Amino acid sequence: MIISSSDTLQALVDKARANDAVAIDTEFIWTRTYLPRLGLIQLALSDEDCHLIDPLAIDDLSPLGTLLADQSVIKILHDAPQDLAILHQATGYVPKNIFDTRLAAGFAGLSATLSLGNLIQELLDITLTKTETRTNWLKRPLDDEQVHYALDDVRYLRAARIILINRIIGPEIKSWLQEELDLLNIPGNYNCLTSNSRYRRIRGARSLDAAGLSILRELSLWRERVAKKNDRPRGHIIPDGVLIEISKQRPATMEQLTAKTDLSAKAAERWGTTLLEGVKTGLACPTESRPQPDQSVRLNKKNTVMLERLNEFIQLKSTVQGIDSMLIGNSSELKKLVKILNKSCRTEMVRQMEGWRKTFLSDFFRYAN
Repeated sequence: MIISSSDTLQALVDKARANDAVAIDTEFIWTRTYLPRLGLIQLALSDEDCHLIDPLAIDDLSPLGTLLADQSVIKILHDAPQDLAILHQATGYVPKNIFDTRLAAGFAGLSATLSLGNLIQELLDITLTKTETRTNWLKRPLDDEQVHYALDDVRYLRAARIILINRIIGPEIKSWLQEELDLLNIPGNYNCLTSNSRYRRIRGARSLDAAGLSILRELSLWRERVAKKNDRPRGHIIPDGVLIEISKQRPATMEQLTAKTDLSAKAAERWGTTLLEGVKTGLACPTESRPQPDQSVRLNKKNTVMLERLNEFIQLKSTVQGIDSMLIGNSSELKKLVKILNKSCRTEMVRQMEGWRKTFLSDFFRYAN
């Protein structure tokens, strides 16, 4: 049941690659390191043929990578992006042919944000125990409760996939789901563990002007390098909130840095000079090269009326076709869309104007134009 050697891993992978589909999940710890530390990998070939792979005992996980990259085998995961990023990092292989049950639920008349436990309860009337959500998956040996909990995370995924596919109304909607799943074959669409643009996702970044964003970008990239080198969480180097404060206050001296921000005395002593250099570099960035703020989308009366009609259209058609309306787009995206349709903003592409979403909205587009 627990795979702890390269030979047994290879044998399991060979067996798995003879299947049409396998279920996969991971358990990891991400509290004191730069990247998550993989503690366990679950693999199910059926509801009775479930295995745990011990990455702490196996140095080379590349055999598992060959399974992930095998286009002929469907890999079933729930809420796949973070698991895919971790598995990509651990194996060096790009996962292919992914089926995400959370995403599929949204095309099968359910919410696209259901937890695994709620999905299994809804589809199979089985209650998954959640007693080990705070388990230290790096500690050995694993006890029986931990093993049972981990195996249950993959045991029912194959059955869930079949039920979800059968609940989807018609081949067109299945093709829409496949279009979304195909995006998971592209590492850039799920590998969120490291990114040069992650500074924009720091809470408070949206409140900064271009100069502030330029500073935040410099400081964030510096912090990224330090955190990676020292294998520490980013926030253990300098907390997000302090980076935002520095980017707003733009201190030029050590006195200003300590007086205007919540930077600790210890951090100021260690990193103060470097932080001030980051502020200086950010401010020196040419205006045309500075990152531009995400503008809040303001609507005039005409746009507001169209947005109301668009939301009504999406809700009605989603209900008829049995998909989660949230899959079409969030509020900010839909506001941008109506401004584009009314030619009240600069021309830009939003995802609602291409692919399956364009097909879904085609009748509305004809009416709008």
